Amino acid sequence: MVDKEIAGFHDTANRMDDIYNKFAEVLEYGKIDIGEVLVCAEYTGKYIYPLVLACHKCRVDLWLESGYNIKCEARKERGKDDRTDARRIAEYGRKNQDDARIYRLPAESIATLRGLLSERAMYCSQRAAHKGQLRDMRGFMSPEAYTARAVRQLSLIKELDRLIEEVDNSMAEIVASDPELLRQQQLLLSVPGIGMVCAAALIAVTAGFSLFDNGRELCCFAGLAPFAYTSGTSIRSKRRVSCRADHQLKALLHMCALVAATRMKSGRFAEYYQRKTAEGKNKMSVLNAVRAKLMLTAFAVVRDNTPYDKNFKINLAES
Repeated sequence: MVDKEIAGFHDTANRMDDIYNKFAEVLEYGKIDIGEVLVCAEYTGKYIYPLVLACHKCRVDLWLESGYNIKCEARKERGKDDRTDARRIAEYGRKNQDDARIYRLPAESIATLRGLLSERAMYCSQRAAHKGQLRDMRGFMSPEAYTARAVRQLSLIKELDRLIEEVDNSMAEIVASDPELLRQQQLLLSVPGIGMVCAAALIAVTAGFSLFDNGRELCCFAGLAPFAYTSGTSIRSKRRVSCRADHQLKALLHMCALVAATRMKSGRFAEYYQRKTAEGKNKMSVLNAVRAKLMLTAFAVVRDNTPYDKNFKINLAES
């Protein structure tokens, strides 16, 4: 496909039919075999959905790459506009096509589950904002004004609670309707600290545990794996996690780790947390280690199709 036609896609409306028609026009113009076409695009979350459908309809291979990687490749260039971005993505795809990862349209149940999790996160964020306002404004306005404001915000909080419960019920119905997803959920719920929402998130993010080969890859994806930052003999920074992570999954696992490590008085994770903090280790570092152990355990129980056994001796660091 010629550069002019590749860059020309920036003028196409972001609708499935328009993208499909543009594909047909370019393929016919260049007399190109579909099997020889690879579409490289920047992953933009839900906004990439029309392109995904168009490629699926055309039977064209699609490669979704992160904007961070594309930006790093074109760091020397200045300026930004849609035409320039389209050319940068095309050049990135051409130079790195040997590393292409073909995107596969997820099952409808997985796609719906991901959408519901995103919706739930939005409602939870709004609820937290209203609750924070109620706490912060007390004592900084007259009692009458605060009472009137509290009544309005409490009604919003109550409605958000209802919407969150409705989303939770919808997610439970989707999982229950698929025997494989239900099996995975039951295995995940056997792990201490992991609840319904985190189990649904793990299933959705991993597309039913089909996108990752091992637990270490999943830990890295969730931003739980620490990396060294050293240079020569003078720069010796502490190992720390990367900010490139699925922050929603990481936040859910943080809550699971808090439950498993601090609210449960016994168990492998609680004992590990108590032992390491007693040794003087930083509590947040230990808690991150618990998050990683939970992730490795979750991956292992699904992979082995075996519920969590608290008496089973396993070295989680080697899972």
